[in-house]
Amino acid sequence: MSKPSSFSLRGRKALVAIKDERDLSIVRRQLERLGIDVRSWEPGHGIEPHADIVLIDDEFLPLNSTIEHIFHGGVPVVALLGTETPSRLKLLLELDPASFLVKPLRSAGIYAALVMAFERNGRTNELKEQISKLEQRLRSRRIVLAAVLQVMHLHSVAEPEAFALIRRAAMERRKTIEEISAEITARGSSPRAAG
Repeated sequence: MSKPSSFSLRGRKALVAIKDERDLSIVRRQLERLGIDVRSWEPGHGIEPHADIVLIDDEFLPLNSTIEHIFHGGVPVVALLGTETPSRLKLLLELDPASFLVKPLRSAGIYAALVMAFERNGRTNELKEQISKLEQRLRSRRIVLAAVLQVMHLHSVAEPEAFALIRRAAMERRKTIEEISAEITARGSSPRAAG
């Protein structure tokens, strides 16, 4: 399944937490023009269960724990900055915003901020997935190495031959090298050496 384009925003849902009525009106009008379904949030009110993007005013920070989970669920966050004090910026950075807008808001720049947020969020998620796969491969390599050493010891063969035995066993059993290696190290068994 292909991911949606960062440039196509129609049909997406936005959770908007903005205090100033003028800023809220500008954002709401612009998002509706872009075909985005807008839901407003205020402290003490219910939380939209699903949003594709969140726009949050720095005046709502720090967040309480009842809403904080929404901002750490992999949804891109666009921060609205009213002041540039280090303490305010630190609170915003804890949300890991994908983009930002400077208040007072104008309609110009909102589309760019949304596209940047979706694109950065997509790239960040891809990198996290790649890191996870590499970490898994690294863990698997340790198992493969242990199995190769065990086969080398049991059959008195060199490393290339031991690995070839494991690879052949994996192909014969239609399993991955990592799965066969895990079986070898867990059971202490070994594939047969070529005679």
